[in-house]
Amino acid sequence: MALLEIENLVVEFATASGPFRAVDGVSLSVDQREVLAIVGESGSGKSVSMLAVMGLLPWTAKVSADRMVFAGRDLLKLTLPDRRKMIGKDMAMIFQEPMASLNPCFTVGFQIEEVLRVHMGLDKKQRRERAIELLHQVGIPEPAERLRSYPHQMSGGQCQRVMIAIAIACNPKLLIADEPTTALDVTIQKQILDLLMKLQAEHGMGLIMITHNMGVVAETADRVIVQYKGRKMEEADVLSLFESPKSNYTKALLSALPDNAVGDRLPTIADYLGEDAPAGAAS
Repeated sequence: MALLEIENLVVEFATASGPFRAVDGVSLSVDQREVLAIVGESGSGKSVSMLAVMGLLPWTAKVSADRMVFAGRDLLKLTLPDRRKMIGKDMAMIFQEPMASLNPCFTVGFQIEEVLRVHMGLDKKQRRERAIELLHQVGIPEPAERLRSYPHQMSGGQCQRVMIAIAIACNPKLLIADEPTTALDVTIQKQILDLLMKLQAEHGMGLIMITHNMGVVAETADRVIVQYKGRKMEEADVLSLFESPKSNYTKALLSALPDNAVGDRLPTIADYLGEDAPAGAAS
């Protein structure tokens, strides 16, 4: 049985000019120990889809689905208190901007320990020991001293590692990584990806990687879902996607890679789109 199953997910936002459909009938599943990549340009509904699963969208969002089941539990029927007990413990998310996601008013140690207090019920000594262990696990030097640091005292790569530590603190069954290498230099990107794959293998988590970087997809994913304007355009295992893409939009994404440049010009998405462009979907 799949760890997460979603059928016909729709997310709409109320606006002054009427409902805006950001996600339009997306279906997906991910198994334990599987890495699923969701790719597409900005505005394709990747993050919104996963925030809907996490229950983290604002009140202006209307979420519906024919089926949304995680670890055998129907997310559509869960009460808010039950959803809160699950999020951060069994299902966790690494958000896109670590400097914006971490609270600047609290030390990183407090923010890691808060997750352990709420979801694991550990005492003060146990929380500190676990926080040190987590910072060591994600590769931050001198972890005991770093617990007293505030986010602004750490680099972008270190803040991203802290976000990962918070996300894996309770050994979740499913980890969602939303653009985990955004705004990091190439060396740190490689370190973060290697760390995620190592943790995923060690803990047997299901991992959903949200990205628009096809290089990240090639390195990490077992299966790939391509989204465009809120809709799923294609789903395939990673080798099939790169060797024989079916959707014109997927062909456009792959052709826009620098290695595929013809002369001085890269192909654009507009060069490929035709019947694949969903009319009236989210942009």
